[in-house]
Amino acid sequence: MSQFNILVVEDEEAIRQMLVLVLEQAGFAVLAADSAAEAQNALYKTLPDLIVLDWMMPVTSGVEWVRRLKKDALYQEIPVILLTARGEEEDKIKGLEVGADDYMTKPFSPKELIARIRAVLRRAGKISATDIITLGDLQLDIGQHRFSIDQRQVEISPTEFRMVQFFISHPDKVFSRSQLLDQIWGRSVFIEERTIDVHIRRLRKILDEYGRGDLLQTVRGFGYKFSLTDATVVANTTH
Repeated sequence: MSQFNILVVEDEEAIRQMLVLVLEQAGFAVLAADSAAEAQNALYKTLPDLIVLDWMMPVTSGVEWVRRLKKDALYQEIPVILLTARGEEEDKIKGLEVGADDYMTKPFSPKELIARIRAVLRRAGKISATDIITLGDLQLDIGQHRFSIDQRQVEISPTEFRMVQFFISHPDKVFSRSQLLDQIWGRSVFIEERTIDVHIRRLRKILDEYGRGDLLQTVRGFGYKFSLTDATVVANTTH
């Protein structure tokens, strides 16, 4: 998974489960809600990078909820893609006028949905056009979920991928355990802060196999940082 969190709001359970599966397979971290009220509660815990929202829901419709979100300074910048069975042009215009960033008519192709999500994230400035982040000879391809060091592909877990993405996106900055927990795992995930130390050791061991273990540094009394400046990078010729 990438660092991008998607909130899926859909009242039909079968469609909601399908969306969660499709998005997770595409590398996103997914939160799911079956109503606008439940979605609003989810927002109190963590701000998603994008919302996939069903138009027709009981009590509060998707369109009405978008209208409310766009009036709130805290949420108005979150991109929204509306999903609906309503395919008339005036419906599409209405959805876009209330603040939705894109609109898809059911039934839709999962591949098209993923493509539209990435396009909206690019327009929102959340990912680059190439989805590639580099730091020194480290390269992270978000779209392909690949991490390489000195052009050699590195096998890492989804959690380690998110950690690498966060660290190389914020080089030379020190983060406490609680900050890493919020930024990488999200506030809705309940794990012990010391568990982060275990993940850090695993990631450092992987980096060390490529002579890059010194990149991930412990800052005593505070937390961790990822730095090329202070690291002693040693080429490893065994890979």
